[in-house]
This record gives sequence, structure tokens and C-alpha cells, in this order.
Amino acid sequence: MTDTTAFDWRSFLVRWSGEWADSLPDDEAQSEDDEAARQARWLGFPAASEERITAMEERLGRRMPPSYREFLKASDGWRHAGGFVWLLAGTADARWHDNESGLADLFEEYLDEDAGPEERRDADLWRRGLQLDVESDITHVLMDPEDVDETGEWAVYTWASWRASPPERHQNFLEFMQDVYREFHSLRASPSDNEPVFANDTTRKLDDQVEEARFEALRGNWEEAVRALDEAKEYGRPRAGGLGDQIRRLLGQTYMVYFDGLVTDPLYAPELLPPLVAEHAAHSYRDDSTLTFHLRGADDDLVALAYSTLAQVRSGTYRYTATGPFGEAVGQARELARWGDTDGAWRTLHDALPLWEPLGPDQLAPIGWLADPLLGPLLTPARGRELLSTPRGGQAGEALSPAVGLDPGGLAWLAEPDPGNNRTSYRFLLVEGVEPEDLPGRLGDGDNTVLNEPMTYWEARRRSLQSKQEFSSCDDRALMAVGRAGSGWSFAFDGDPAPFGRQRFVSPAAGASTGTRAVVVWCGLRKWHGEPFFHLSVARDGVEQYAFTYADGGVLQSGAIPPALTPSRFFGDLEDPVEVERALLDAVGGEFSAHLPRHAIVNGRLHSFATRSWTRPPRDGETYGVIRLYSSVPHSAGSERTGDDGAETR
Repeated sequence: MTDTTAFDWRSFLVRWSGEWADSLPDDEAQSEDDEAARQARWLGFPAASEERITAMEERLGRRMPPSYREFLKASDGWRHAGGFVWLLAGTADARWHDNESGLADLFEEYLDEDAGPEERRDADLWRRGLQLDVESDITHVLMDPEDVDETGEWAVYTWASWRASPPERHQNFLEFMQDVYREFHSLRASPSDNEPVFANDTTRKLDDQVEEARFEALRGNWEEAVRALDEAKEYGRPRAGGLGDQIRRLLGQTYMVYFDGLVTDPLYAPELLPPLVAEHAAHSYRDDSTLTFHLRGADDDLVALAYSTLAQVRSGTYRYTATGPFGEAVGQARELARWGDTDGAWRTLHDALPLWEPLGPDQLAPIGWLADPLLGPLLTPARGRELLSTPRGGQAGEALSPAVGLDPGGLAWLAEPDPGNNRTSYRFLLVEGVEPEDLPGRLGDGDNTVLNEPMTYWEARRRSLQSKQEFSSCDDRALMAVGRAGSGWSFAFDGDPAPFGRQRFVSPAAGASTGTRAVVVWCGLRKWHGEPFFHLSVARDGVEQYAFTYADGGVLQSGAIPPALTPSRFFGDLEDPVEVERALLDAVGGEFSAHLPRHAIVNGRLHSFATRSWTRPPRDGETYGVIRLYSSVPHSAGSERTGDDGAETR
């Protein structure tokens, strides 16, 4: 904690006054008081004596907090406390606010019956606070005699209606004054045409600090760098915000991250513009009126680039590229990610980072890959820290090894509850010795079945439903994401399958196993509605070798089932369906040495395609429902019958 009584107020106020005086244009008329302050290079007043301070305390009935007392001993009041308080109270002008502004009533109007003590205290501040603003731009400065720390310091609150935010709290008067000093610097940091260049010992020291922070960031010392950059940003130093935002974005932070001063530079725009545009696309809901708000000063070419990048991001076609060896690694990482090996993709990027070269001195790390639909999902806060801790851009340092991957291996992770507990039923198929792009030929609904571009499962599902005009209860064409399932296996996965119907179900294992081996699993042991079920079937060279189905409390099985997969090992009881499911998945994964990539399936983007139906055609007498959509009417629905004897309705 800062020792407020040991602070050198005089030196601080003298430095502030001199910097303020030097920032004023010589040919601009000032008020009489301001001109006198400029000539004297002093924004303050004569120091208050102890007697004068004591008299004020007797008038107010309270002893003043230590930092305010020490300030008064250096200057009995202050002009231009930041940009919006023109005169700050000394011993003569400090007074109890006593709801003079009526703001207590206003704040209380917004309190509801559930308001906590903090909210009620904020509302009552306007009755008990000591007012320090004498002249201001509708900006209130109040010290709170009931918000006191162990050293006797009172918290200071500032509030202005035009800021549209709650009162801002400062720990004590010293912190308040340091904050408005930084505000003064920030407002002067970008002088207009008629103002002198704002340069002084403080700005030069901070600019040197920014430059050293840049090197520290490239060496991997990002925590030290971000502290230095954030301090310089509070003073409005150029470059500090744009550099610090690169670090924050790689830590997964997006709020108020705009790469100020760099994103509109044509040199850096190819790297910094895509993630900014992607963040806009994620929250704009097609309202693009704010896209260029943070591109002020950009030329027409850069604005055009922003809109073309936005179109690519929305369509999922944006592709991040880079030059040199790191660029080659980017291509390799994309190839790994699109088939589900996100851990391998991240290792590829991470290992190539020391070879990365910045576009210019103010780029701290590769950033554009965050907007790539395949590479962007690789980022986690831990991985962001790994990247930032890796020396790069020609700087030396000790590189960190990648942390443990996000994919646990095996299949048992499917038994773990997902957010919202939505994954209560799923199905997947494993095919040995074939590439994922060959799966449509083995499972596809017709000879022309092709893989969709990589997208999330829900994006793929929404797109497939947009073009679908007929829905039939007898038809179960699965939309499945595909990828690699370990050494020698490919997978097709459906995380939201249709209801399981044992009477009509036809395993696709035999059809997919021509010249190889295929495994089908369909699990619904944790279903909220309906009876739990589990199916496993294994085929080789077009012939089913063995299978079992647990449903309706019993097991139907066929073929020579390996001992590790014998149903009796698992279905003694279902008191703990999660444990049964986990044991089954462990057994299947162990038997075939295959796994499914959790991160790619849950958070990534994968190719997908529609399989042929997992149900047999209806037999004579079986009834099924059909819904057809027409352009002229919302929909029509009906049923079709294939015979007269017997009926089954779904």
C-alpha cells in the first residue's frame, strides 16, 4: 500500500504545472487566471498552514484524510485537475455536498428491493460526501467519510452524467490526483494543429518504456511488457494501446481491444484487421454500421479491405497466410486442424514461432490466424500465454514447451457431461485404413456426395436444414462431421442424432467396410426421455462380424464378440449410466486403438456430409409421417402407407 504521507507533493505538482504551461499554444488567449498560472508555471495556490487546515476541520466537524492534508500543505487548492475539473477545493471551498445536486434522489430511483448495501451506499454518497469540485464541466468530485481504509484515507468518487457510467472510485485523494494527472497527459498526447508538440521528461520516459516493453514482449516477457504498456496507455502514449492490445487479444480478451493506431496502418492491417473484423461479425448480427467506427482515419482501400474480409469471415472462407518458414507451418497446421488434430496443429504453430518475422517493429506476434475458421479455435488462454512466452521476431530467450494437449485421447470423454448436458445421445463410425475424404464414397447418400467446407456442427446443421424441403420419419440421413481418429482410423460423428428405433435400424458398418474394417457405436444411456440404449457393430470386407444392442432392459447380440466387449460385463445394472457408458467407451477405444478429438468436435470446425439412411425402408403395412415444405404455403403434412396389414407410427 502506498504511504500517502511520504509522497513528495511539491515535486509532483511543480512537474505537472510546468508540463501544463508548456502545452499551451503561445498565440491562444487564456483567461486572466490561466495566463497568470502559465507565467508562474504553477497551477496551485499558496500552501495552507496547519492552523488553516485545522480551522477547516473544525468547520466541517471531521479531521481530513492524510493525503488531502498533505496536499493542502503544498497547495491550498488546484486548477485544471485533469480535463474536466477546472478548480479543485482548498480549505475555504471544501464543503459537505448534502444532496445539493439532487443526485441522491436520482440514484435512489434506480434502486430496487434487491439492491445490496453497496448500491445503497452509492446512492447515499450524495448526502454525506465532501464536495471538492468548485468549477467543472458538470463533473462531481466527492470524498466519502464512510469509505475509510485502515490508514484513515477516504475514498474519492468522481461522476459525470455524460460519461454514462457509475461513479468511479479512487482509493484515496493521492490516487485521484495521480489519475487526473494521467488524464491531463492523455488529453494532451494528440495535440491539434495549433498546439505545440507535447513532449517533456515524463513523455520521453514513457516512450522509452514503451520501446523497452516491445523488446521484452518479443523476448517472451509478456507480463512485464503488458504492465509497462498499460501504464503508458493511461498517459495516452502513442503505440502503447496498439501494442498492448496484441497481448490482450492473444490472452483471449476482446473487450475494448481495437489495436488503436496500428489497425489503420496499411503495414499492419493484414494481421490486425481480420481478428477485429471477426469480433464484429460475431456480435453484429448483420448490422455493419459500426464496422468502421474503430477504423477512423483509414483510407478507402483499407475500408474496402475491411468489408471484403468481413464477407470472407462470415462465409467461413477467410484463410490466414504468412511468409517464410512460419507461413509453411501455418499451412501444415490448417491441414491438421481440418481433420481434427487440433493438438498437433497447435504444436506445429508453436514450434515454428521462433522463425516468425513481424511485418514491422510494432507487431509483437502473429495475430491474423485468430480469424481463420480452422486456426482460430486453437486459441485458449493457456495457449495464448504459451505463444506470448515464446521468444520470436529475432529475439533470444528460453522457449517454453507446449502444455498438455486439449484432447484427452480415447473415447471416454464422450461420457462426461457437456455444458447444458445436451450430449445425451450420439453416434459415430470408425473406418480403418482410409482417409476422411473417402468416407462420403462409403457412407454418402448418392454418388455425388461431397464434403462440406469446415464449419461447426450447428452451422452445418443449420445450413442443411435451410435447403431441405422434405422430412420423413422413415428416413434417417445423418449429418456427420469427419476427421482422423488416431493412427490408421478415420471417423464420422453425429452429436445430435434422430431417435433410435431398434426395429428399423440398419448399421452402416457393413457398407462402409469394403476392403477394410468399420465400427459403429450409437449411445443413448443418459437420455432424459425414453429408454436408455447402446449399440455396437463391427464389420470387415462388407460383412458384419459381430454386434450387440442394449435396449428395453435387454441385450440382443450376434457373432463372436471379443471378451473385452462382452455385453454382460457392462449391463448388469444401470444404476450409474455414466460409469457404464465410460466403461463401454474405454473398451471400444482400447479394442480398436482409436480416439475421437474432443476439442475439434466440441469447439472446432470440421468437414461434414450427409450419409445414407441409418434405417431400412418401411415394410408393407408400416406407417410413417412426411412433412413437405412449399414456397406458397408454410408447410403441409401427411402420412403414407405401404400396405394394409400392421402399422407403426413415428
